[in-house]
Amino acid sequence: MRHHLLAATFLTLIAPFASAADAPAQNDQVVVPKVERRDVNVPKIPSNDFELGAFVGTYATQNFGTSAVGGVRLGYHITEDFFVEGVYAQTKISDAAYRNILPGGIFPTERASLKYYNLSAGVNVLPGEVFVGRNRALASAVYLIGGVGTTKFYDQSHQTFNLGLGVRVFAKDWGALQVDMRDHIYSVDLLGKRQSTQNLELTAGLTFFF
Repeated sequence: MRHHLLAATFLTLIAPFASAADAPAQNDQVVVPKVERRDVNVPKIPSNDFELGAFVGTYATQNFGTSAVGGVRLGYHITEDFFVEGVYAQTKISDAAYRNILPGGIFPTERASLKYYNLSAGVNVLPGEVFVGRNRALASAVYLIGGVGTTKFYDQSHQTFNLGLGVRVFAKDWGALQVDMRDHIYSVDLLGKRQSTQNLELTAGLTFFF
């Protein structure tokens, strides 16, 4: 009788441990998800600091019409957000509108060369992406820019301020398409009265990074 009592007591003591050993672990994952992960290529703005580019477009000179403009630019990116840029460009202006009023016009010939150069500072305000098709995204950046320089025509030099905005779309790590719209502000005194003029420029070009 004593042996049966001891056996029953022993079974009672080990029963909780046997149940815990036989029960499945609570942390075991019952459902294993099958998620197919796809590779995503995130476009990055190139880390090259210098840029060299060329551009063409239109230059609307107040009082002297609109004509084609072309030039070159050299820039340096201080950080991902801030950069400086030097530009040299030239175009032609015409005094045809004045030749019906002033005999001989204003310039020695109807068309005169206009050249300008400036140094500007810019800031990227809207970095993002441009999607080409369904599977390709190109890095882009919208920026604001402004600076000071000189505009020369008719043997005169005019201090010039420029303000504008632009966008870059990076087709490659080493190259981008760049579109700019700028206002060149300077004063002229060709008709005996000094006048501040607004001269709008719209250009597009290619920029290479190195």
